[in-house]
Amino acid sequence: MSAATPLSLPAAIELVAVSKRFAEGPAAVDNIHLRIPGASYCCLLGPSGCGKSTTLRMIAGHETVTSGDILLDNRNITDLPAAARGTAMMFQSFALFPHLSALDNVAFSLRMKGIDKAQRQDRAQQLLERVAMGALANRKPAELSGGQQQRVALARALITEPRVLLLDEPLSALDPFLRIQMRSELRRWQKELGLTFIHVTHSQEEAMALADMMVVMNQGRIEQVGTPHQIYNYPKSEFTARFMGGHNVIETPSGRVGVRNDHMQIQAATESSDASAPNSLRAVVSDVEYQGTYVLLGLRRPARATVTDGDADWSVMLPEATFLARPFHVGESVQLSWAAGQAHPLSSDTAMT
Repeated sequence: MSAATPLSLPAAIELVAVSKRFAEGPAAVDNIHLRIPGASYCCLLGPSGCGKSTTLRMIAGHETVTSGDILLDNRNITDLPAAARGTAMMFQSFALFPHLSALDNVAFSLRMKGIDKAQRQDRAQQLLERVAMGALANRKPAELSGGQQQRVALARALITEPRVLLLDEPLSALDPFLRIQMRSELRRWQKELGLTFIHVTHSQEEAMALADMMVVMNQGRIEQVGTPHQIYNYPKSEFTARFMGGHNVIETPSGRVGVRNDHMQIQAATESSDASAPNSLRAVVSDVEYQGTYVLLGLRRPARATVTDGDADWSVMLPEATFLARPFHVGESVQLSWAAGQAHPLSSDTAMT
């Protein structure tokens, strides 16, 4: 099997007015509409409790749909059992059987289908080779690193030849260094396999590194859908701007706008500084964080200059060399400004369904 040959045809997933309600409280997922193209890498992103994992579990068939429909290439799979949908789930915990070898873990689902040992082990070995685990096929999970266990879990999910692979926070259990390495591998595997990947994460950095398509969720609804570039540079709502980070939400006479913190200009405030000048405001430096290639300044409104809760109202990102040429210090009064073209309007409401 060639490394560039897809395991099966990629599938588009469509959610039509999908809702999920539990016994009490508001809807976990509230009337969402979403189409995920075939062969794309889609990340569902949002804070805890936003509905992203519930959405993934409904697509997988591990959670029932209260109302609406889920389509896989225009085939309604809403009420089908998980095994009949053409999807496979890769869980956060990997859920490998500790008493089985990597080979037998991968082959397990074929064993349950009654496929003979030689055939299922041959297929499992092919997939382990594909994820660079062929040489470790006889090791048990306890003898494998976290990254190696993840490769085994991926091979086990792929052996069912799914058209859509569902990943529920698959990197959250890994240490930071391995997490970066494994997200690169996930992206490469998705391209090589040619499958549709739907990946749930609460990490903005992870989603931007992996996704062709990002879906930002909040309180069971979709705030915004777009490419990582679109979401980061042009957040449509105040929630998206704040959640993605790197943006200042500023009240202006024409309404609320978002401005990237690396697009802000900063200078020391003087008696001659015009605090009412267009596209500018006064602030007090509340925090200085050295981040290597840049320095992040936290800033507060002058009226909050003595607040000690650690929350900044705005931030400015300065290249290291710029900061070293003119350092700013906690408690210093400054004037912030930005070009009109670098501000974009924000809605305070959840924008999409």
